[in-house]
Amino acid sequence: MVARLNLESYKATVKGLTQFGDRRQGTDRNRAAVDWIEAQLKSYGCTPTERITYQYQPPAPRPAGASASGIPRRPPGGGRFRGVVQPTGANEDSLAQRDTAIRATNRQPTAPGERQEVYCTKVGTTHPDEMYIVGGHMDGRGWGEAANDDGSGTALVMELARVFSSPDVKTDRSIRFILWNNEETGLNGARAYVEQRQALQGIESPKGSGRYPEPRWLGMVQHDMMMFDHGMPNADGTMPKTQRAEADVNVEFQSSAKFAAGAQALAWAFANANEKYATDYPATVGQHMTNTDSAPFQDIIPAISLRENERGAQIGAGWDPQWHQPTDLFTTYSDADFRLGLNAAQTTLGAIATLTGARLAK
Repeated sequence: MVARLNLESYKATVKGLTQFGDRRQGTDRNRAAVDWIEAQLKSYGCTPTERITYQYQPPAPRPAGASASGIPRRPPGGGRFRGVVQPTGANEDSLAQRDTAIRATNRQPTAPGERQEVYCTKVGTTHPDEMYIVGGHMDGRGWGEAANDDGSGTALVMELARVFSSPDVKTDRSIRFILWNNEETGLNGARAYVEQRQALQGIESPKGSGRYPEPRWLGMVQHDMMMFDHGMPNADGTMPKTQRAEADVNVEFQSSAKFAAGAQALAWAFANANEKYATDYPATVGQHMTNTDSAPFQDIIPAISLRENERGAQIGAGWDPQWHQPTDLFTTYSDADFRLGLNAAQTTLGAIATLTGARLAK
């Protein structure tokens, strides 16, 4: 099954997402991207395909809790900054995007109101009432194409949905593939899912049908920024131009969460799968998961996140100059960068296949 993942297909899915620019929530380009994702999932045979609908109203502005440089005083979620630290922040200037076509695609501003996000489900054959949730967020910001944040994670989830939806693939347990919206505004899409669906877990509907619209959650796995691990900035603030030799897939759990023990065990299961199935890059396990769509689940079930850098200690320290910037474009990344995302996909596919009892039908 892992061999059914390939670099060109992964790149093509990322490229397909970037046609909608930064996919900022509350815009027509975001809604068009949701429609496109749903159509792709259906074309894979990943059904039932459904949507979560919710309302989003921006909160009143509040202090960001950052120093004047834009660098947080301490990484969110724990840990500490190491090495060279550079200012970070989100670009809100449309004119910073020099490509006029991309600038035109991103022209429409966000507006409050109704939001939707799409998911599909691989239904288990022997335990359809139990489920792992595999997610990535499809919205972005920064006036670029949100290719890495989080086109790379969205494409990963879609590629897994494609492979698991093959007619000859059977699983004992169910898998839900979901593409969150409103991550960039505070994980609102993931929070809406928890609010709407948590109480429905494990309820057979209609009774006696053997169908479970919301199987019992066994674990949640988020994918957020999968491709850029060029190391820390140089002393002069410039970035290495190529993927560092020590690039890795970071598997994070939150040590302060109620389900930290289960999340740590899940993280190590993914590290083991990486050793067995990933072709190029190793995995490392860290205990400071933060600011990602697995966070609303971390006190309910074991929840982990896969990414290319440590979220707080590295991305927060300015190790990714494309983060929320106009330069987060498909053309910014090399095949070595895309291959890191592919290795994360290999890792998750191997782990989820093992956890759900996946097999190829004879």
